[in-house]
Amino acid sequence: MTIMRSGTLSRWIGAPLLTLLLAASATAADLPDFTGLVEKYGPAVVNVQATGNPDAQDQGIDQQEVPEIFRRFFGPMPQPRDRGTRVSMGSGFIISADGYVLTNNHVVDGTDHVTVRLSDRRVLDAKVVGKDAQYDIALLKLDAKDLPVVNVGDSKGVKAGQWVVAIGSPFGFDHSVTAGIVSAVGRSFGGADQQYVPFIQTDVPINRGNSGGPLFNLNGQVIGINSQIFSNTGGFMGVSFAIPIDIAMNAAEQLKTTGRVSRGMIGVQIQNVDREQAKALGLPRIGGALVNQVTAGGAADKAGVQLGDVILAFAGHDIASSADLPPLVGSTKPGSKVDLSVWRDGKTLTLPVTVGAQPADMGAQVAGGGGGAAAAAGNPLGIVVDELSPDQRKQLGINRDEGVVVTGLASATARRSALAPGDVILMVGRKPVKSVAEFNAAVKGAKPGDAVMLLVRRNDQTQFIALTVPKSAAE
Repeated sequence: MTIMRSGTLSRWIGAPLLTLLLAASATAADLPDFTGLVEKYGPAVVNVQATGNPDAQDQGIDQQEVPEIFRRFFGPMPQPRDRGTRVSMGSGFIISADGYVLTNNHVVDGTDHVTVRLSDRRVLDAKVVGKDAQYDIALLKLDAKDLPVVNVGDSKGVKAGQWVVAIGSPFGFDHSVTAGIVSAVGRSFGGADQQYVPFIQTDVPINRGNSGGPLFNLNGQVIGINSQIFSNTGGFMGVSFAIPIDIAMNAAEQLKTTGRVSRGMIGVQIQNVDREQAKALGLPRIGGALVNQVTAGGAADKAGVQLGDVILAFAGHDIASSADLPPLVGSTKPGSKVDLSVWRDGKTLTLPVTVGAQPADMGAQVAGGGGGAAAAAGNPLGIVVDELSPDQRKQLGINRDEGVVVTGLASATARRSALAPGDVILMVGRKPVKSVAEFNAAVKGAKPGDAVMLLVRRNDQTQFIALTVPKSAAE
């Protein structure tokens, strides 16, 4: 073999090409090696399979009928099999040697039998200790000892640009490893679905079956649970989302000790502030959460929050948009005393507020919304409504004998409609409604497939909106 000096090599292959080769070599040397991490903690990652028997009206989910561009990814989508039996698959990870496993709620929700396959090919039955739809967390328990466990990290220090690794079972291929970087932190979708979660956004390749699997940093610490993808096809498109591990572990501990997750609530309905609104309000910049409803007797009401206030900060955390507020309030322990910074009449005020507790039956209502009845209570449309307060009636010009306010949209059909939280429903068909009980009674007789006409008032405009009664809340 002939050995050349660098000057000779440069003349032989050309200086530009040599520079590129040396740069590529240096770049390759700087890339992380994930083999040690995978060998040490891969055995603590498991495959989760759940089966169930949906009720007679549940005919499975047609992927083409799922409009949300943010998709949860267990795979395949639950489909009817063997006269109703459906199967969903996902991932999970062991957090204690005595058999506690974390996964996503949507992997096991609606099923009645869960099994877990370990890295040594053992298949064990799992008990669902508890689950929470708002955080999309489920805690499982295996009857086993001396199991391999992950190293739980701290998601508070996660920064954009950091390398991360995912291990899971995409399409049922156990212990598949993918890597990428953190694209952003604190992503909030703002809708009723997981509004309390400040997601970690990554470009790690994630697909169906990765759901519930761990997201590691380079130190081998779990910093998140892979939960959703951004996709208009159902496949990976470079944008994935993970639930911060701090939120997940807090939820797991509550599920373990009490069987449910408690969240804070202050009792406000909020919206983003656009440029015109900021100008009208005299705000020096666009931002904050504009209060368009205050629940009578709620924490915010007692603190002096008024309609038209703009919440600029909560407990010292700036509110850049309305989506920033629910995760902060939800993660605050009920009974805690914090300061609200609000903009009112050209001034910034500080209002001390004692955070309340979200009722157990709030369902998909928005953070801090009213205390209305859950949609499941005799409401086939999946619309959550509440009584109008005197201040709301005065502001909207509505008399005391008409209307209920929309506080949540629990079904996919309702979310696809033109309805929005804060709308006032005046009539169902030709029948006026003036209370939650009257509204639920008016729609109770509607059957799946029936079209129901609602007279809706938004601001100073009134219009009819027609909704078709869904077969289930998933539709």
